[in-house]
Amino acid sequence: MTTRGKAAPVATPTPRGLAEQAARELRALGDPRRAAGAKAYFKQFETVAFIGVAVPDVRRFARDLYGRVRGAWTVEEAIAFADRCARQRETELKWVGFFVVGRYRRSLPRTLLPTVKGWLADGCCDNWALVDALAPEIITPLLARFPGITKELLAWTRSRNLWIRRAALVALVPPARKGERLDEAYDAVMAVAGDREDLIHKAAGWLLREAGKTDGQRLERFLLEHGPKLPRTTVRYAIERFPRGRRLLLLRATRGAET
Repeated sequence: MTTRGKAAPVATPTPRGLAEQAARELRALGDPRRAAGAKAYFKQFETVAFIGVAVPDVRRFARDLYGRVRGAWTVEEAIAFADRCARQRETELKWVGFFVVGRYRRSLPRTLLPTVKGWLADGCCDNWALVDALAPEIITPLLARFPGITKELLAWTRSRNLWIRRAALVALVPPARKGERLDEAYDAVMAVAGDREDLIHKAAGWLLREAGKTDGQRLERFLLEHGPKLPRTTVRYAIERFPRGRRLLLLRATRGAET
């Protein structure tokens, strides 16, 4: 208390300090059974470590953390916080970093894209759950703010790194869902048509399915023309929302696709 009986203002935590607080507090919320069960959804080669906190709870936790620094932190400080979180072992802590930075989506700098690529390349985001949180939370807003990065993002589809390729596809899902950037979505799918990784086949199919929400006829034309060149998993994911009869017709029409 101050001499006037008022509480002294609470100091705003530094990125390092808040990252340390987040780790302590989130680990205290963990459920070991949930953490163990979550691993069943990943392939053996994916690096997975969980605390055992559900995604909605992680989002609420991130919202609370943001409230502690709102109006005090710059976007650079938020990125520094996310960088510390991304280098933690547990998936939920990495998510927290992404979700907090996502709160600054209107002021994200262009220079964040190489940082994000570094997280992917350095093994900080080496499973689908991390990529699928990172891409829409950070890369998609960057794409909206800086349309000029589209060419660079599409170049990621040619990366030797599985997670960089998947991030390029998943980042296009939110705009494709709204009928935006459809040309880029279809170009990205064609760029990975010969990819051998199942996680890329699924991401490409997901992207196509979302692109078809606002223009189903375009999706159908695309599949009739290019479907035989696409992996079957991609085709099956892409047509999930078509009526059953149409799905069967498209599966037959694209039978030349890889198995």
